[in-house]
Amino acid sequence: MSALPVETATTYAEWFACLAEPTRVRLLHTVAVAGRSISVGELTERTGISQSTCSHHVRKLADVGFVLLRKEGTTTLVSVNPNCCTGLPHAADVVMGTLAPRPCCPGELPADVSVRALREQDWAAVRRIFRAGIDTGDATFETEVPSRSALDSRWLAGHRWVAELDGAVVGWAAASPASRRECYSGVAETSVYVDAGLRGRGIGKALLHKQVTAADAAGLWTLQTSVFPENRASVGLHHSAGFRTLGVRERIAQQHGVWRDTVFLERRRSTD
Repeated sequence: MSALPVETATTYAEWFACLAEPTRVRLLHTVAVAGRSISVGELTERTGISQSTCSHHVRKLADVGFVLLRKEGTTTLVSVNPNCCTGLPHAADVVMGTLAPRPCCPGELPADVSVRALREQDWAAVRRIFRAGIDTGDATFETEVPSRSALDSRWLAGHRWVAELDGAVVGWAAASPASRRECYSGVAETSVYVDAGLRGRGIGKALLHKQVTAADAAGLWTLQTSVFPENRASVGLHHSAGFRTLGVRERIAQQHGVWRDTVFLERRRSTD
């Protein structure tokens, strides 16, 4: 993995140094959540900071580019720089490596596991493995296994895979359209399930390798998935395939009457 360029690191260091002062953090937050230009006088009232102190720190924020200043008569109006809203979070993600280049797909695949396209005779095994995933309580919000026809209509043709070990189906992976709108035709939601008694054998790696390479070849530009945070093995597996965590969706849905969070992950196809 290449090192962060010196110029980029210097810029980010200037940003973070500016925010090393708590007063500036409070002022930037106040301006950002106001949703409009706000006068220095109003900033002092909202934060309880003296006008001279407020003006000093606002100038520091403007020097770095976090806020924009505009004069109306004798009044100085402060607004958040729109570029800051994406640039600052992006900088933190780059520094922490969440936006760094990631591998194309998992390596060190098991030699005894083969992955092939799903066939008609595989549906019983696929639904059995789905049932086992539901029973763990940490694989899906589904409480009952969808019917074969429901899965067949949901999954994209050409993106349905099963893993075999010693001639038996021991896992499956599939992709579904994220939206029916044409503009999102290259965005798919993915699922990977492994037989309960065979986890840790590299079956998930083999399935995900096939899934992401086939998606890339077919022109799907974004793969996304949601994983329960308790399922750390699945989160790690997806990271190894180039997925990155976009965030945690708190209390996104209920499972058996209990609110659950999910980790939302995304993989973008290389533009090379």
